[in-house]
Amino acid sequence: MTQFHPSRSYALEQLKSFVENHLGLYARDRNFDFGPEKRTNTSCLSPYVTHGILSENEIIKQSLKQYSFSKIEKFIQEVLWRTYWKGWLERRPSVWTDFINDLKYLKPDYESDKNLKAAVNGNTDIDCFNDWVNELKETGYLHNHTRMWFSSIWIFTLDLPWQLGAEFFMKYLKDGDPASNTLSWRWTAGVQTKGKNYVAQEWNIKKFTNGRYDKVKLNENAVPIISDKVYVQIDPDFTNSNITEDQTLLIFDNQLCFESSDFNDHKFKKIMLLQNTNLTRTIELDDELIKFKSDLIHDQQDRLKDHVEVEVRDVSYLNNLDLTDKIALYPGVGENFDYLKHNQIHLNFLYRSLDQMTNPYCKKGFFNFKNFIPKIISQINV
Repeated sequence: MTQFHPSRSYALEQLKSFVENHLGLYARDRNFDFGPEKRTNTSCLSPYVTHGILSENEIIKQSLKQYSFSKIEKFIQEVLWRTYWKGWLERRPSVWTDFINDLKYLKPDYESDKNLKAAVNGNTDIDCFNDWVNELKETGYLHNHTRMWFSSIWIFTLDLPWQLGAEFFMKYLKDGDPASNTLSWRWTAGVQTKGKNYVAQEWNIKKFTNGRYDKVKLNENAVPIISDKVYVQIDPDFTNSNITEDQTLLIFDNQLCFESSDFNDHKFKKIMLLQNTNLTRTIELDDELIKFKSDLIHDQQDRLKDHVEVEVRDVSYLNNLDLTDKIALYPGVGENFDYLKHNQIHLNFLYRSLDQMTNPYCKKGFFNFKNFIPKIISQINV
């Protein structure tokens, strides 16, 4: 069964094992979901990327030590999809805001909906979907291809709002990311690339589950969800604030590897690791996911405690804290930043160099972004 241990040492071992033993066949095998007992055809590194335990830079550098770019181009593209999605959302943050607001009015309307209850309990007439619900709850993970099938079935066969599906994923996924998750569900629905939805096909599920599921009855002729909303892009200011040695550095749960960050050569008076529990979130997370995040935070604390004063606090601790000598690693669009905004907590931020470099390439679609990947790689390997 797919397992994710909440430590950087395990993440590094997983990266090393995948690169040495399975990366060479990634392009050939990546679309197959052989089941939770056999996940060697994908890296299973995404939970560590989401929480900053591993960076995209680290993964790409390690991979290119073993293979040429041309051999593993598809894998590198997949790694940078997350970077692209984050950049795309930073340029259109109201997409996230609208998603959160949509949940507020949709959830009461669907409180007694039979299709929704069947879906979230894995009690539909679709066996593969039920199995995926159980796998998601048990492991906190689903294969990426399966996420596409799942979201299509949710929206077009079960006739449920994509927003509720995106929330369901965020509740359980150990790699749940505000950008990747929200925008992927929008893409399936047909509102991300307007007029183009993703419709799961029975033959495709049968082929790429290696025959584990067949004769799946689906709505295979679904039309895209219609949305007239147009989002105006902004140019986010990713200019770093000044760093001084008397500052306390604040780190949220998405950048939990200070020692490999762009700022690890700076001295800080103290580091404060901030956890965001269900008491301070809009989307309630599963207890196992909250524990996973907490364990990763304490793993970061253990790695730092011999080098710098470090403490763990709930994000609500910031409400009454003097922030004049505080600086923070930018948490990105999502629940952490929402908490700061809603509580009028104003911080000076430090931004990842990768995000500073790639954000200008996120104005259009990923196929445009792909053109810049060789340039991005050259900068990563400097």
